[in-house]
Amino acid sequence: MKIERLSQDKIRIFLTFDDLSERGIQKDDMWQEIPRVHELFTEMMDQAYSELGFDATGPLAVEVFALPAQGMVVIVTRGKYDHQQYGSGPDEELPEEVYEMEVTMEHSDSIVYAFSDFEVLIEAAHMLRSNTTEAGKLYHYRGKWMLHLEPEEVEESKLAALIAVLAEFGEGSSVTPAMLEEYGKLIIPEQAVAVICTHFDSRS
Repeated sequence: MKIERLSQDKIRIFLTFDDLSERGIQKDDMWQEIPRVHELFTEMMDQAYSELGFDATGPLAVEVFALPAQGMVVIVTRGKYDHQQYGSGPDEELPEEVYEMEVTMEHSDSIVYAFSDFEVLIEAAHMLRSNTTEAGKLYHYRGKWMLHLEPEEVEESKLAALIAVLAEFGEGSSVTPAMLEEYGKLIIPEQAVAVICTHFDSRS
């Protein structure tokens, strides 16, 4: 389980499928109201508090993204207390825990990996081209190079190898293709892996 702070009131938690299986949770369970999922959420919030000082009391918006062959990304945004609802008088204390969780579930088959260093992306592209695919789109988004692939661009038998290469060189991202299209800068619209390999030599 990996937790990082995105802002004062927002954190991102990355759960591998091993994290889920160790707790007896299947991927589809994340869509269910079951005790194991609540226990996992409590564990995540405890870890967020101990590692980042993120206090999860109050209304929370929770977004869950399923990433193919990688795991799940959970984004938790802390809201503000509604003082009209809870009362704002000095004798009316706010409740200790108000988990007004507004949970949004999204399943995406799209594969998006982020690369901080373009040189590392070049090495990854050469590995991908020789083993799995020449496809993909390349975006620049928030200072990183984002490689976006769709599963149909890759033979099913090679999908695991593709993910292995991407995970070795890059970092799985919860950024959706729609966000990349809207907020990112499109650098290579198609066949991104092949284009990178054609214009840049591998150093290895």
